[in-house]
Amino acid sequence: MSPWAAAQLTDKHVALLAALPHPVTIEVDGLGPVLFCHGTPRDDEEVVLVDSGLQRWAEVLADLPAEVRTVVCGHTHMPFVRLVDRRMVVNPGSIHMPYGRAGGAWALLHDGAVTLQHTPVDVNAAVARVVRESRYPDRQEWADYFLRAAASDTDALAAFGPRDGR
Repeated sequence: MSPWAAAQLTDKHVALLAALPHPVTIEVDGLGPVLFCHGTPRDDEEVVLVDSGLQRWAEVLADLPAEVRTVVCGHTHMPFVRLVDRRMVVNPGSIHMPYGRAGGAWALLHDGAVTLQHTPVDVNAAVARVVRESRYPDRQEWADYFLRAAASDTDALAAFGPRDGR
């Protein structure tokens, strides 16, 4: 899907996306400065996983200021919260392409805590809407696979593992 989606973007869209900051640090009540990124703080497409080794995590987080004690990352669409050398690392999951179970996975940062959340979604209605409204040629196959969460968390860990250096 990525090449098709990229072809839908105009120069204006590309310029807007290129101008977005990465990563972004925002002060969150009770948590202090929280760094938000897509892949890792240093690379939008880099992969780290819940079971990545401590040496890998140390490498990925090495350049962060000491005052950043919470990092929210994504890219793998797999929700987790874990400690890495006194830092809390959060992957909120995904609303639209989850691994493990269908529905929306997200995180709530509040009162000095992080809570992983899951919102049920009418998957049949979502698939029908994608098929009805999208122009993507393989939309039925895409919607059935991603919205119905056909891949499990173990499938995703196996698929992403080589990008984590395994």
